[in-house]
Amino acid sequence: MEELKDFLNLSIHFSKDIVISVQDIIVLVVVLFIATIVLRLINKFITRNLPLPNKKKFNTVFSYGRYLIYVIILFIMLHSFGVPVTGVFAASAALLLGIGLALQTLFQDIISGVFILVDQTVHVGDIIELDGKIGRVDEIKLRTTRATTADNKVLVIPNHFYLTNSLYNWTQNGATTRENVTVGVAYGSDVQLVKKILLEVARNHPAVLETPEPAVLFTDFGESSLNFKVAFTINDSFNARFPQSDMRFEIDRLFREHKISIPFPQRDIHIISGSSEINS
Repeated sequence: MEELKDFLNLSIHFSKDIVISVQDIIVLVVVLFIATIVLRLINKFITRNLPLPNKKKFNTVFSYGRYLIYVIILFIMLHSFGVPVTGVFAASAALLLGIGLALQTLFQDIISGVFILVDQTVHVGDIIELDGKIGRVDEIKLRTTRATTADNKVLVIPNHFYLTNSLYNWTQNGATTRENVTVGVAYGSDVQLVKKILLEVARNHPAVLETPEPAVLFTDFGESSLNFKVAFTINDSFNARFPQSDMRFEIDRLFREHKISIPFPQRDIHIISGSSEINS
């Protein structure tokens, strides 16, 4: 027992004030080992439900965080052993502050990317609307998300936009979405006939699903028209503009056939004439 105690008390003298014993080194190794196990458990808990590609991306970021934690633990342990690391802490803090200010947006993007991977609010293949831009997600990286618009243009979205803007995920609840086409008809039109035509147009389009059935809403009495909306369900909302265009063509044709007019805004102008006398 005495031999073990003597072995643990063996010391390395770096200077008059800095002495590190074998016991100190063993404590440092044990602390690092425990930290490694805890970090692995945390990593496993966070990535347990992530797909393999997202898990690899998260592990890359997590590895940098793990190294940073190791460095902090090392400094704390050295300080507890009597090694003066205050100057190193001060220099590191100033350096990190400067780097953080210079790369603030980059850090926001990376942190947001980690949140996206962990939270699973957006997946590859989802159709999203962000800041008025709509696209199908092709790839989620740590700094950016790449999406393709309906015009086949690549949309590169910095990930920090997810934290500062409202995100609409069109397909998170499933591939089918509820779309609509609006139209106004002249006052005095047969509203039941209008409803019948709109339902016929929606039901006859091949892209419209039978369930749930299309529905027609009489939305408002407008200034120049009676306003209607025909709502229908499709399974390709990314290309919804094409069936919507087809329906507008067909609605216009059937309205002409049944003598139903689509009015344009009208204004009545009243001209008041009068005489004026000029006194000289």
